[in-house]
Order: sequence, then C-alpha cells, then structure tokens
Amino acid sequence: MVFHFQCDLLELDEEQVLDYLHLLKDSHNTPSESYFKHTVYDLRYLYRQYGLKQLHVALPAIGHDKSLPEVLSQGEVKLVLKTPKLLKHRLVVGLLYGCGLRNFELCNLEITDVDLDRKMLHVRKGKGRKDRYIPLCDLLVRGITTYLESESPMGYLINSNKGGGQYTTRGVQWVLRQVRKESGIGKSLTAHSLRHSYATHLLEMGMDIMTLKELLGHESILTTMTYLHVIRVGRQLPFSPLEKLYPNG
Repeated sequence: MVFHFQCDLLELDEEQVLDYLHLLKDSHNTPSESYFKHTVYDLRYLYRQYGLKQLHVALPAIGHDKSLPEVLSQGEVKLVLKTPKLLKHRLVVGLLYGCGLRNFELCNLEITDVDLDRKMLHVRKGKGRKDRYIPLCDLLVRGITTYLESESPMGYLINSNKGGGQYTTRGVQWVLRQVRKESGIGKSLTAHSLRHSYATHLLEMGMDIMTLKELLGHESILTTMTYLHVIRVGRQLPFSPLEKLYPNG
C-alpha cells in the first residue's frame, strides 16, 4: 500500500484505503480473504498506536457497516465559507469544498498547479499515481487571485505561518476546528466531511457518477458507489458546487 500511494500510511483516509482494497479485489491477482483482513486489522492497530481513533476502515464486502461522515447542507456550507476572518483560511475551506480535495492534496498544491486562465486546478498525486484536473469556478478564481496578490506565497499555494514553507495537514485541521467553533454548526467539520459534502451536493445538482468518480480521483467505481450510495445517469461537463451556491458569482 505504501508503494501504491507513495506516501505515509498515516496520511491516507478511509476512502483511499477502501479504494485500494477495491482495486485489489478487482485485479487479476486477487489476494486471499486473509490478506484483506490482516491489511484492515494492521491499519486499525496503526491508527490506535498513533491516537487516530476516529479513523476506521472496513472490508469491501461489508461496506454497509462503514459509517460515512455527516453531510453539510448548502446553508451550512455558506455559513462555514463566510466564517473565517483571514483570507487564507477562507481559501482553505473554499478549496476543500469547492474542489473536493483531500487534506494532503490541498497542502501539496503548488502555485503552478493553478491555471486561472483555463479555470482548472491540477491535482498531482506524485510518482506512480494518476493526476487529475478539477474545474475552478469564478468565485474561487477571484479568491485565489486576491490571495496571490495580497499574500505572495512562495512555491506552494498555501504557505505555513512559520517560515513560509508548505502548509501542514495539522494546520488544515486546526483551521477547520476554529471554523466549526466560530460558526456554531453542530456537525463535524473536517476535510473529509467537506469532500463528502462536495460529492453529495454535485450528485444532488445533477452530476453523473462517472464524472464524479474522475473528479474525486477514485480508481474503482465501486469506491464512488459505496462512498455515495447514489447512482445518477447522463454525462455532462464537470463543474464546482460553488457555482450552484453562488450562481451570480
């Protein structure tokens, strides 16, 4: 799994682990049931050792037992988006929801990954992993433009407060905890819950499951189906849910 994702196992969320297990299950060299079980048990042990009790992975065959994060309503998303006082923090929340990014994907974004002219975001997964492009709506284009002009980040799109280096996943978690407290919403607010809200809202707004699979960066359609429990038909061009929240820009 380390060689497949080319990153620390502790950076993976439940969705990525499930996607990996589905990929193995669908491959020609399918591992034994024992392999799947030990993979899941070992990951759970690793999470406990590092105090990550909120992470819980399940076997693909028992996906109905897997709990999904809470989905924010569109009204709650608007509240969360306007809560941060700092422009950088508003951009963090806007990119997580508006592009459905994982925590580490946001932190790994470089300035050169943003194409403001084409309104596209290039999400790079690193060596041996598939890249993907995500559309940027006008609201995010304006926000990023203002942020670049006022903050002048170096290298990475979101810079750390200490030394101007790469923003950390813990930094993102801290921002979301503060936003949750200040906004007063009762639901959980994490990068994963914003990503799940992104996916759910896009389906509710009419996007089909195959386009959504590509936007989420899933390797197996089974992951998208298990994750969303919804199937929609009819292909259309991808878009950001922020376009529907703010139709007039």
